[in-house]
Amino acid sequence: MQVGILYTSHPDLESDPHPHHGIHQRTTDEIMEAEQMGFDNVWIAEHHFSNRYGIMPDPFSYLSYLAAKTSVIKLGAAVMVVPLHHPMRIVENAAFVDILSNGRFQLGMGSGYRPYEFDGLGISYEERRAIQAEAIPLILDGFHNKQIKAEGKYFNFDVTGEWEIYPQPVQQPHPPFYMGAGTNESIAMAAQNGFGLMQSTLPSAAVIGEHIAHYRKHMAEAPAPYNQNPAFGDVDVCRMSFVAPTDAKAKELSEEGITRHMKSFMAGGAKTGGYLGDISDKSDGNQFAYDNLMDGTILHGSPDTVLRKIEEFKAVGTTSLMLHYPPYYGQERTMEMLRLFSKEVLPHVHAMDAPRLIAAE
Repeated sequence: MQVGILYTSHPDLESDPHPHHGIHQRTTDEIMEAEQMGFDNVWIAEHHFSNRYGIMPDPFSYLSYLAAKTSVIKLGAAVMVVPLHHPMRIVENAAFVDILSNGRFQLGMGSGYRPYEFDGLGISYEERRAIQAEAIPLILDGFHNKQIKAEGKYFNFDVTGEWEIYPQPVQQPHPPFYMGAGTNESIAMAAQNGFGLMQSTLPSAAVIGEHIAHYRKHMAEAPAPYNQNPAFGDVDVCRMSFVAPTDAKAKELSEEGITRHMKSFMAGGAKTGGYLGDISDKSDGNQFAYDNLMDGTILHGSPDTVLRKIEEFKAVGTTSLMLHYPPYYGQERTMEMLRLFSKEVLPHVHAMDAPRLIAAE
């Protein structure tokens, strides 16, 4: 089983002064050390116009920068908000980052869930899923066919005749593709298009298991060549994580930060466009008390406790993990936590047999 880290470039408003320039150096420092500690990949989340969750308008540009500063760790976008981009720009930039990183790029895609990002870019939030449904086949065809013409509701363009899509990626037929999905409709779409499946930080292990079963049910519907995606059958689950020498110490060091983050995230209301109601089995504020979060949601505790919790996710079909954490612990405490994870947890997770899924019979 592989383990990565998700970075949202999320400022701590109490310690990162406006306009929050320092978060980008802090994130880069953490990524550089994550490579040295043996983590398999890092994922960069796209977000716009807010300092309350993330400041990262263009993961492609940042990943190009990281490609030059790293040599082994895989570099992923998780997720590129598809309706906010022209599909051919996603194709071109994904291929370019794959070249710059010598074949280390991974691409996660999703429809987005924050209305203010769409408002700021003048794109209909209500039509986001329809836009994505039209864009995804164009993105896939852009990698598989190299020439493409579109005549649709949202996209009209022509790359045919003497013209061809460049650059072309190192990884063939394309880098690993994932889709962030939380509803039955979006999960089925991910499987039918040959995507790996990305799951958020909120659903319990039991709910993740239900999502995985639904994904497997539709995997056989992915046609060639879409089923040649290197990530097809991979289920990457994102989890809020914190490891300390003991369960009690983990709670002492992380309780305030994680509960503040989760309550703030859940209280997003209109800011998250109903998304949390789609992907979470949490229904009230009490569910975000630390001890309740420990029951199937967060990976916090001693190394043994965290490993036991990872085993629970593996048992329902998880094949890879994406660690996440808020900025409220401070960089020193965060790095101590990651070093302990890499020493006491990561080798055991790497030893877990978690092969990519095959279609349900």
